[in-house]
Amino acid sequence: MSRAFVNEDQAAAQADQPVERRISEQSNYVTAQGLVQLQQRVSALNTLRAELQSQGEHSDKQRLADTERDLRYFNVRVQSAQVVPKATSTSKVQIGSRVTFIDEQNQEHQVQLVGEDQADAANDLINWGSPLGRALLGAALGDEVVWRRPAGDLSIEIVAVTPEV
Repeated sequence: MSRAFVNEDQAAAQADQPVERRISEQSNYVTAQGLVQLQQRVSALNTLRAELQSQGEHSDKQRLADTERDLRYFNVRVQSAQVVPKATSTSKVQIGSRVTFIDEQNQEHQVQLVGEDQADAANDLINWGSPLGRALLGAALGDEVVWRRPAGDLSIEIVAVTPEV
């Protein structure tokens, strides 16, 4: 057998060390639901790791390395999580609030401010520390605030603040 085939086999059995996930420097404020989601993610990753480890030598080494990397990240996020009180105000934007605002083109938008790991822009869940989140956080009903965007600043008016459900 050629030496090249032996080296290929050894390379296939080893996993590349994945790049570590960067831990944000902003405070890890989360909603109660956000903490539950983080804990569920850790549980799912622990289950996946156990399944991969049970396969022994036949397991996907790269998938196991990626799973362990993600477990390190999410364990740190759970440990650093600071659950904020439930948003109850209808006049001031808090983490957890659902906010309706109108932009300069008179378009209405609705978002909810959440923690970084809970953010999902496709579902209108916005990280409180994002440019939009920072523009909205602490603002009052009727306020006009500036959303500082890479595409240019946008003036928006807060028309409704709904408490967290």
